[in-house]
Amino acid sequence: MSIEPAYDGQGLVPCVVQDATAGTVLMVAWMNAESLRLTRETGIVHFWSRSRQALWKKGETSGNTLALVELRADCDGDTLLARVRPNGPACHTGATTCFFETDAGAKDDGVPAAEGAQVLVRLAQILDARRDAATPEKSYTRSLLDAGMPKILAKIAEESGELAAELPAGTDERVVSETADLIFHVMVALTSRRIPMERVFAELARRFGTSGHVEKASRK
Repeated sequence: MSIEPAYDGQGLVPCVVQDATAGTVLMVAWMNAESLRLTRETGIVHFWSRSRQALWKKGETSGNTLALVELRADCDGDTLLARVRPNGPACHTGATTCFFETDAGAKDDGVPAAEGAQVLVRLAQILDARRDAATPEKSYTRSLLDAGMPKILAKIAEESGELAAELPAGTDERVVSETADLIFHVMVALTSRRIPMERVFAELARRFGTSGHVEKASRK
């Protein structure tokens, strides 16, 4: 059954927009019944612009659309949460999110300090940007991507060997550093293959609650 939000006296309900992968809050806007219907039907988030008094397809002119993953309502039904996959910056200023000012007066890209899987999501976004840049800047990542898979595979083998050498008796710091190096180069390979990290996360999630022996046997 579809969510039926509790609209206010003007027929509107606030909608919080969140990056479904990174968890970052991107923006807050308003929806009415028509924009909610269009969001559901098209899979692209639509809002109601109070200033223009008109329907508003996010990214209609900029191309920075929001692909809907899931709609949720809060316990009172008077606020919606749209979990999305953003196609570019959410803010009209070009920032990743509209929330780029801190209480201390500082400004950043609007993304809180990354934690956990968010670190990998942010890194994957940077790698994608380096790969797709029309006028690429010189960088280590771009040099690997330009060199192609043989070079990337050689680096994965090298970093894997260095991690294996540190694991038995190396310091914790060295083990952590070599692990980070290996993960980075594996992610460069995925970037080259255009395989998103979300697929890796989904595969790991699929394995929860499954015995490792059972999971390995299922591959045969």
